[in-house]
Amino acid sequence: MKFTILCVGKVKEKFYREAINEYTKRLSRYGDINIIEVADEKTPDQASEAVELQIKETEGQRLLAKMRDNMYVITLDLKGKTYDSVAFSEKISDLKLRGNSHLVFVIGGSLGLSKSLLDRADESVSFSKMTFPHQLMRVILLEQIYRACRIEHKEPYHK
Repeated sequence: MKFTILCVGKVKEKFYREAINEYTKRLSRYGDINIIEVADEKTPDQASEAVELQIKETEGQRLLAKMRDNMYVITLDLKGKTYDSVAFSEKISDLKLRGNSHLVFVIGGSLGLSKSLLDRADESVSFSKMTFPHQLMRVILLEQIYRACRIEHKEPYHK
């Protein structure tokens, strides 16, 4: 199985980078894990709706440029479907059984995801109705993928 996380911007805080590195290392026994970052756009203070839409579209095009047709794309979006950890694991297992060997998770920029990116997605997932910093969301996503792999392989993991 191959997992790719496509995301906007770089992780600045050392403690987030350390957590990302730890989960990336743990996940490596279950498949290939790759994190691809694209540049974020600076959002001016009090930007108009049109400017914000253009920023989301620019970031969206950068993310779309990294995708291939054979990838199953899952966007992280507040309006997406919610799963508990077992159901998320079952979803990943089901996708593998259906021949999807490359799952791509997309974390947008601070303004969210462009319409063109949401249209390309095979599905959208929400981890919560709360908003999390994008850097922290990478850690949460990696931990949940790791948990899903542990559940799938019937290995113990803290509940």
